[in-house]
Amino acid sequence: MSKLTVRSVAAKNEPGMYGDGGGLYLRVGPTGSKSWILRTMVHKKRRELGLGSVELVSLAEAREAAQAYRKVARSGGDPETLRKRESLTFAEAAKKVHAQLLPTWKNKKHADTWLASVENHTQAFAHNPLHTVTSADIMRALEPIWTKTPETARRLRQRLSTIFDWAKGKGLYPHENPVNGLKKALVNNRKAPKHMPAMEWRDLPDFMSELADRDGISARCLEFIILTTARSGDARGARWSEIDIKQAIWTIPGDRMKRDVEHRVPLCKQALAILEKVRGLDAEFVFPSVQRDKQGRAKEQSNMVFSALLKRMGKSGFTVHGFRSTFRDWASESARADREVAEAALSHATGNAAERAYARSDLFERRRELMDAWGRYALGQQGSVVQMVRA
Repeated sequence: MSKLTVRSVAAKNEPGMYGDGGGLYLRVGPTGSKSWILRTMVHKKRRELGLGSVELVSLAEAREAAQAYRKVARSGGDPETLRKRESLTFAEAAKKVHAQLLPTWKNKKHADTWLASVENHTQAFAHNPLHTVTSADIMRALEPIWTKTPETARRLRQRLSTIFDWAKGKGLYPHENPVNGLKKALVNNRKAPKHMPAMEWRDLPDFMSELADRDGISARCLEFIILTTARSGDARGARWSEIDIKQAIWTIPGDRMKRDVEHRVPLCKQALAILEKVRGLDAEFVFPSVQRDKQGRAKEQSNMVFSALLKRMGKSGFTVHGFRSTFRDWASESARADREVAEAALSHATGNAAERAYARSDLFERRRELMDAWGRYALGQQGSVVQMVRA
């Protein structure tokens, strides 16, 4: 078989396969299109691999690629994997990972920002072949934001690591994950946690008395937040379908919880009284906004309603979220409740992974006793100190 030449490749116009040796062929299609084909044995099976159009791949380049793929096949590898690896860019890999993760996310905002944050900070190597991206590239992406916006940087590092773990699993990245090992190269950017300003628990009964004199849905919602130790968003989004008045239980579904775990809240008499005051405002939302959506339907209140309420009351120095800390301090200092009960009331995970695996109970009945005492204390219906004694 005589080898092809640049001139003979240009002259071939009849449809067919023209060999160059070593399994490399020039294919001329019925319409006159020309492309390179490699015929070789992969895992004892004959395979045909397309090497690209003649317009894009020269004869010399086709021979070089064919030689490389044959070498991979002889060593027991799959040339197709090598070809995919060489053609896949980092940006394409990121989009593939995002598409695979998308069905697992319940939070639309997280889904939207995941890919956007990766694209915004990896433009320098986005179109590079994935297998050529190194730790130095990752370092250059992280360094500008590592101390400036540490939370964004940590999330980006985690997302980049996920992309390369996926690529390694697919056989598309032949090296160690380039994100690994950067921890020592990057300065420690973890700051001491900032606690939300909270009201001193001894001041709560007086505040609740003032709050009770306020009209409006936001005032009732804030009372409910305090009496249930709920997060603002959980209470603002509360649905009547989640509440069992007869059993005095509010069951918040996992997709509305920070930990993605269903949370049962025992409702004290004082919290039930709040629900009675807002019953009938809307068929779906317990604390509906006075504003309506574009279709005229009720929607949950904005997270800004409470800052406006506190401003009208002339109150400052604490936040709505801080009332969870107020409860936690009261539970420790006044009620002397067991730590795991108080933490469960806040829907906090306690203990290590092994301990959590065996701790199946949500301590509901013990939490009900604690929340009943909290409701009485908050509304000034008992003394300043009450001790919760384990039965």
